[in-house]
Amino acid sequence: MKKIKNLLCFLPFLLIFLLAACQNTEEEQTVRLAEVTRSLFYAPQYIALEKDFFKDEGLNVELQTTWGGDKTMTSLLSGGADIALVGSETSIYVYGQNPKDYAVNFAQLTQTDGTFLVAKSPKSDFKWEDVKGESFLGQRKGGMPQMVGEYVLKQHQIDPHNDLTLLQNVDFGNIPSAFVSGDSEYVQLFEPTASVFEKEGKGHVIASFGEESGKVPYTVFMAKQSYLNENTETAKKFTRAIYKAQQWVENHSSDEIAELIQDYFEDVELDILISSIDRYKSQNSFATTPILEKEAWETLKDIMDAAGELPKEAPYKDLVNTEIAEEVMDE
Repeated sequence: MKKIKNLLCFLPFLLIFLLAACQNTEEEQTVRLAEVTRSLFYAPQYIALEKDFFKDEGLNVELQTTWGGDKTMTSLLSGGADIALVGSETSIYVYGQNPKDYAVNFAQLTQTDGTFLVAKSPKSDFKWEDVKGESFLGQRKGGMPQMVGEYVLKQHQIDPHNDLTLLQNVDFGNIPSAFVSGDSEYVQLFEPTASVFEKEGKGHVIASFGEESGKVPYTVFMAKQSYLNENTETAKKFTRAIYKAQQWVENHSSDEIAELIQDYFEDVELDILISSIDRYKSQNSFATTPILEKEAWETLKDIMDAAGELPKEAPYKDLVNTEIAEEVMDE
């Protein structure tokens, strides 16, 4: 009899616990996030995951790396992902194909190009005209790194297709090794590879494409129109978490950031992570707010147009949603 009484006393607490557990399960929403590559450039995203900013919003974010703009957009448009972190130029390419449910940019993560000009030999007095007549190992045709690279060269009155030998036949993942084993004097590299090359004596960082090209919506979170229409509150929660992470990155040191996201880059030494993050922070590559500004969007279109890659007019009002970010920041 005593055991029954004890059980009866315990049942209300058990019921409360089960109800709370069910409520939490119902409230948590899964968001499938596809990132175009695993990059130190996306540090604020990893901060949002590590600091549980998404979980604080009731979101269970499942991160997948889709390795390439084409694969990332295919995953997004086919329903394999809810949100994609990818170069904003991909949304313009999709829009140019006249789809009924195209991708809309709603939260910006990085606001400059993330590549650096690396030379095989030291060049303490480097001038951009020095690349004339040299072999330059570039990035994939139509991708943002390559288009920004060409844009910067043209800004310095250098024709990338006539004034130098531009190589674009190497896959993104093989560019670093191709530079080391090949004859090219120059290459365009992201961090932390650029810093690793410096440390190992394989190359020397002599210029920043991010500093040269200025603000551009380089990497952006986007989703299909239908997803944003049907999941506005989810998108708002997602953006709120990203904004918290952006502010956290802005207000903390490179050392603190590197230590927190080190598990995402197990093959990179901590000192390289720190110096790479510091280099990005010093040139303001990490956006401090999720708002994609119209001026930066117009710069993006100028860059694409100069590269001959702008398929059609890409209206800011159609391809960019700032309402979600603005609401989050006004809270």
